[in-house]
Amino acid sequence: MARQIKISIYRTIIVVSLAIIVGACSTTKRLSADDPLYTGVKRITIEAAENEKLPSEVKSQVKEAVNVAPNNSLISPTIRHPFPIGLWVFNNWDSEATGVKGWLYEKLVEQPVLLSDVRPELRVKMIDEILENNGYFSSDVKYELIQGKNPKKVRVAYDVKTGPAYLIDSIELLPDTNHLNHIIDSITIKSKMLVKGSRYCTDSLVELRTVIANQVRNRGYYFFRPDYIKYLADSTITPRHIALRLVYADDIPADALKRYVTGRVLVNVHRNEGGGTPDTIMTRRATIVQMQPSKFRHQIIPECVTFREGRTFSVRDMNRTQTYLSRLGIFKDISINVSPDSLNSGNRLDVVIDCTQDSPLEASIEVNATSKSNSYLGPGLSIGVTNKNLFGGGEQFNISLIGAYEWQTGRNRNSIFNSYEFGINTSLSFPRLLAPRFIPRSRRALNWTRLSLDAEILNRPHYFKMAQFDAAMSYDWQATRYSTNTLTIGKVTYTKLINTTVEFDSIMNENLAVAQSFRDQFVPQIAYTYTYDRKIDRNNAINWQFTVQEAGNLCWAIWELAGSKGEKQLFNTPFSQFIKGTTQLVFNCRLGGNHWFYTRAVVGAAHAYGNSSQVPYSEQFYVGGANSVRAFAVRSIGPGSYRVPGASANNYFDQTGTFKFEANAEYRFPIYGMFKGAFFVDAGNVWLLEEDPQRPGGTLKGSRFLRDLALGTGLGLRLDIEMLVVRADLGIGLHAPYDTGKRGYFNMRSFKDSLAFHLAIGYPF
Repeated sequence: MARQIKISIYRTIIVVSLAIIVGACSTTKRLSADDPLYTGVKRITIEAAENEKLPSEVKSQVKEAVNVAPNNSLISPTIRHPFPIGLWVFNNWDSEATGVKGWLYEKLVEQPVLLSDVRPELRVKMIDEILENNGYFSSDVKYELIQGKNPKKVRVAYDVKTGPAYLIDSIELLPDTNHLNHIIDSITIKSKMLVKGSRYCTDSLVELRTVIANQVRNRGYYFFRPDYIKYLADSTITPRHIALRLVYADDIPADALKRYVTGRVLVNVHRNEGGGTPDTIMTRRATIVQMQPSKFRHQIIPECVTFREGRTFSVRDMNRTQTYLSRLGIFKDISINVSPDSLNSGNRLDVVIDCTQDSPLEASIEVNATSKSNSYLGPGLSIGVTNKNLFGGGEQFNISLIGAYEWQTGRNRNSIFNSYEFGINTSLSFPRLLAPRFIPRSRRALNWTRLSLDAEILNRPHYFKMAQFDAAMSYDWQATRYSTNTLTIGKVTYTKLINTTVEFDSIMNENLAVAQSFRDQFVPQIAYTYTYDRKIDRNNAINWQFTVQEAGNLCWAIWELAGSKGEKQLFNTPFSQFIKGTTQLVFNCRLGGNHWFYTRAVVGAAHAYGNSSQVPYSEQFYVGGANSVRAFAVRSIGPGSYRVPGASANNYFDQTGTFKFEANAEYRFPIYGMFKGAFFVDAGNVWLLEEDPQRPGGTLKGSRFLRDLALGTGLGLRLDIEMLVVRADLGIGLHAPYDTGKRGYFNMRSFKDSLAFHLAIGYPF
């Protein structure tokens, strides 16, 4: 019976395969030669005038106009896969079928893209319009239909000759007779979008109108709109040149020419449930009408209102006020309405702000998949409750229970047994800095003071079970538009090994330095992180992050002043003393379209002293894994050229170091729809800053630095659905820093041994 079932399956597969092959040759059965199947663009040639170079953005616009995807297109409309199943179903199946065949027809059928759908004559007109909008008024655009042996299939070829570009010859601005004209002329000159001798481009003119409108609305002219500006163009004065004149539209209303100041500011605070008794509070910046009863401190409203009565009215103040109120996280609806002062005629605009409070409590239950930098992947459960307005001032209190079961991805993954962890996290966040005023801060983003208290149990079967407790207080603030700061003024971590196995103890006995890093200890820390994140332009961005942290120095100084000698303890437990610094630079640039090139460099160093002989294990560096050198499993390389002895190959505890260098380069490109691809090259390793006889070759030495760098490359596939990115990377090792028994720089023993597969969530950097 089983044999018959297998034969039936094989027959089905063969029949389906033959159907696909036959279908590739019979996809026009129901089509007419009068309206053939469109099979893509044969060619598109774009020829500029002599001694001229066509701008890349103009070429992109022209190509986009003819960018119509044919059936079964693959990576782009010009590349098609050879299995047009949907077309075969359309041409060969009965569209009136019912039952299973009818259901299959609806699921598989693909309507043919015909020449009448593409309308190449319309594409030619679109190209003409694009070229004229970019200053090419004497262009010649043609198309040609290319047919092969099958008269029911056709491809289209486009030939474009742009002709010479028209340049701006002169610019006549508004007469400088009033304040508004003066502002508009000044904006036009400073914008440099209209420069004599530059190519005429309607997109630039439209953009300039928007810039003018936005800026004058921030200077009191609230009712001004972009379409109130017109450009008169004359091409008859000088051949192939345009004379421009800036004028007002004929129907511009009088209100658009009037400059306004801010009048009365009224803020209505509504209850989430509606109703209530109004309570009016007069403040320096606004009159607040708050519906009672309500757990809401009205003092936070004036801090968010940027309007000032009698000051020039600015749309920027509207946007900022809306932003400042929104980021408190306690209102579900905010609206700002502006109207002329009804009591006094003149140039005053009254502002009415309506805010409706949101429900303060928010519960969440999340079942998710997590991916960590150490290549652990697995399902997790988080149950949390958040109070978004604990004390009435936007304070957020969160308590959550977490649990996760994880396994490691990548080569040698069997060396790490599956693990689990569970814990409780609590945090209290204030939407302001509870800190001295001398700390520079920006109001562009919300500044936070955060308190946290966490407890966690981590279980590594066959090795150890560890408990960790954390308490911290930190500040997050934005000093400038591109820079953010995080200052942890106090963090205390307590780690304790609850129990260990005989195997783990034997590993620790063989390496006392590693054992020291695993001991029960307090880690009192102060840390600072600076982040510079800037999108230079639409094609380039840079992110630089620097973190410095110290542990135990304050405690050591206090104990020293108190006369304590030898190893100093906190609650009868030693505390760690070290300093650590890490910096990371990420640069990305657009190569064209949705093709991007990303690079990253990471350097880190840590040094223990005073009360500690070793940096705590959790604070040491490691490489390898899904977000690092992807051709190697996590902690499978380093420090330096050290190689784990064969008898200990199933542990990873000594694969850490106190110095780290890593460099990555990744080319990211679209494949189809939500699927994206990547090609990457990774290099990196960790080293010891102090000699360890138990790990020969692990010390950082300049003469061996380059040979100690592990090198790998690979390919990646990403499923990017905006809110979530699922990533699969196949790393291929090129060079291992240790002795593999194979001579030469490319010393991987075999291609199979050089592979490492990682499944992860999110991009690596």
